[in-house]
Amino acid sequence: MEKKNKKNQKNRKEIGGMEYEQRILDLARVTRVMAGGKRMRFRAAVAVGDQNGMIGVGVAKGADVTLAVNKAVHGAKKNMVKVPILKGTIPHVVKSKYGAARILLKPAPMGTGVKAGGVLRLIIQVSGIPNVVGKILGSNNKINNARAFIKAVESFLPRSSKRASKV
Repeated sequence: MEKKNKKNQKNRKEIGGMEYEQRILDLARVTRVMAGGKRMRFRAAVAVGDQNGMIGVGVAKGADVTLAVNKAVHGAKKNMVKVPILKGTIPHVVKSKYGAARILLKPAPMGTGVKAGGVLRLIIQVSGIPNVVGKILGSNNKINNARAFIKAVESFLPRSSKRASKV
């Protein structure tokens, strides 16, 4: 158990008085052909969350890996969304599509934990949802799957509008 806490402490950074956990979703070397030869840059996709329902995903390129990761973290913090956590899980089943990527998120009973694969698991862990089942249905593209998750989270209806529609 102590190993897990040490690992989480390594990924946590205090930024602007708040503590965020960041996970690198994808790191790729991108080559562009110029007149003088090939120019290499690095693309980083990073998920940033506070383990309490806030999550953001950022993608950026830089001349080296650390620069790309820092820019991606900055972009993720600018685009954070709130995940509604109700009784330790999400409020209802949601399907989302972004490009060719399709994902499915289902609420799960207490004690289930996070049952999801690939990038979806990383993002759910960073966001702090304790019990949820997720499935990647379409593409294997990590960035599009991450954006599909953000789109799914944004599609949750606020509580007030749900009650208004029932009345």
